[in-house]
Amino acid sequence: MPILTGILAFLLLILNTLFWAPLLILAGLLKAVVIPYQKQLTILVNFCADAWIKGNVLWMKLAQNTRWTINAPAQLNKRGWYFVVSNHQSWVDILVLQYCLNHRIPLLKFFLKQQLVWVPILGFAWWALDFPFMKRYSKAYLAKYPEKKGQDLETTRRSCEKFRQLPTSVMNFLEGTRFTPAKHDEQASPFQHLLAPKAGGMAFALSVMGDSFHSMLDVTIYYPDGAPTMWSFMKGQMKRCHVDIQELEIPPEFQHGDYQNDEAFRLQFQLWVQQRWQQKDRLLSELELIYHPAS
Repeated sequence: MPILTGILAFLLLILNTLFWAPLLILAGLLKAVVIPYQKQLTILVNFCADAWIKGNVLWMKLAQNTRWTINAPAQLNKRGWYFVVSNHQSWVDILVLQYCLNHRIPLLKFFLKQQLVWVPILGFAWWALDFPFMKRYSKAYLAKYPEKKGQDLETTRRSCEKFRQLPTSVMNFLEGTRFTPAKHDEQASPFQHLLAPKAGGMAFALSVMGDSFHSMLDVTIYYPDGAPTMWSFMKGQMKRCHVDIQELEIPPEFQHGDYQNDEAFRLQFQLWVQQRWQQKDRLLSELELIYHPAS
């Protein structure tokens, strides 16, 4: 029964989290105070996170009967540095990305909204893992408090400097929020299946670490039966999932630019991101036709 499956999956997720999160947080606190052993403690923190992901993959396999289609490069480097981007439709996207990429590339470190630092247990765990917490200010707020301008990018810079210590995959949902038809209409998005991408965080991460990244992975997630909620996913109701992963070279001219102050660079970078999003939108339209030819 779906409800029993969902309850079992939820309990396994909670038990897995309660086992590994305290160890991860403890290692993170030690890392904050024991400065000479930063690299070793970062390895320990990443080990705990990797074990948590393995546990999640296990309960996913027990709870799900999903038909996966994963198109990925044959050769990915577990010891490399990657910048990963993806479209975003559901919290399930995070589990899908971990399922598809875990042990193919280093541990994913996500750009997160500032408010998520207060999520019980997980907020501390994400802090211990050095996830960048982005706090975006409105134009009206910045007009009133101009000293706040650039603080979100400074947060990105500090986090990315830490990522130089060990192989890392920096993950960014460029849309900044989950896709919904209401958000799509509110934005007047020029794309059929996507929200407009926000390029600033990505540009700043590349300016800090561009020469370290092995390449960029552009991930497109498509749910043929509609984007699942976390609860429907746990109930085993995600019957199909299609994931397309393209490995792309990061153009050298985008590795050290000044997105904040150089208008020409900013426009050029935004154009590059828009072109990637246009290709992603076309791919999603093609997948729609493949899975629903009569629609």
